[in-house]
Amino acid sequence: MRRVKILSTGKYLPKQQVTAQELELRLGLTKNWIKKKSGVLVRHFVDGETASQMGTFAAQEALLKAGLSITDIDCLISTSGIPEQAIPCTASLIEKQLGAGDSGIPAFDINSTCLSFITGLDTVSYLIEAGRYNRVLLVASEVSTGLDWDDKETCTLFGDGAAAAVIAKSEDREPSQILSSRMETYSQGAHLVECQGGGNKYHPKDYANNPKSFLFKMDGRAIYRFASNILPSFVDRLLQPSGLGMADMDMVIPHQASLMAMRLIRKQLGIPEEKFMVIVHNHGNTIAASVPMALHEAIIQGKIQRGDRLMLLGTSAGFSVGGIVLEY
Repeated sequence: MRRVKILSTGKYLPKQQVTAQELELRLGLTKNWIKKKSGVLVRHFVDGETASQMGTFAAQEALLKAGLSITDIDCLISTSGIPEQAIPCTASLIEKQLGAGDSGIPAFDINSTCLSFITGLDTVSYLIEAGRYNRVLLVASEVSTGLDWDDKETCTLFGDGAAAAVIAKSEDREPSQILSSRMETYSQGAHLVECQGGGNKYHPKDYANNPKSFLFKMDGRAIYRFASNILPSFVDRLLQPSGLGMADMDMVIPHQASLMAMRLIRKQLGIPEEKFMVIVHNHGNTIAASVPMALHEAIIQGKIQRGDRLMLLGTSAGFSVGGIVLEY
């Protein structure tokens, strides 16, 4: 157990809101096609915003709610699946826009694609518990660039946005703590979700000859089969150190992959609908930002209270599964 507390959260959605009907017209799809396939009725796309700008807005809200300024933070970590640019890290761009360019606050990225926020929270909880840092600002900001608009089942899932959380040591009298955490990677599924371009395998100069390598691709059905085979036993292993069961959870906050997949996984894991936080229908799949966005919404909607037991749960490219059980 780690005596760590989520002090506050913040969120930012881009100015441009796109409905399923608008996207169906744009892509030449029949009426209600997106609703049946993904359940994403509304999502937001950037309209001039960058990932670091959105991350900055979300971070500012989280800091304001915590009654803190950026100078009260010991470390800033970007937990985005897609960086704004290859170099430098997105965290340094956010730090500069927060007005802390001369602060010396360490800033770096943690990337495990859609699991990045969960991985970041798990990692910094040990650093805070050990006394290395007192307050850490975690930010997840995603722009869904590189979508293949010819792949209708995939491109209609995603949306843009950012979320942030301030993490700190719990006071002795507070119930907040991390009870257990776990991550597993099954790399035989590494090529089920990928974008090969943008790293050092395919240089941008190769784009003209190999454009598809720079586009996101995902075998959604294979990913669902992979996840449904692994998740039940993974959740048992995640819960085991805490001595708790799924019935002891007050709320499960999953990665917002697609509405259909989430419904099936919820039923498979035996989670009551009222204890399963869903925002994908009006946000889309916002990659690493989806878990902290859903956490933020659960807090502001009053669906969770201090001391409640939560499970953060997700999957990511790799193929990885991960989760954290905590008392909020």
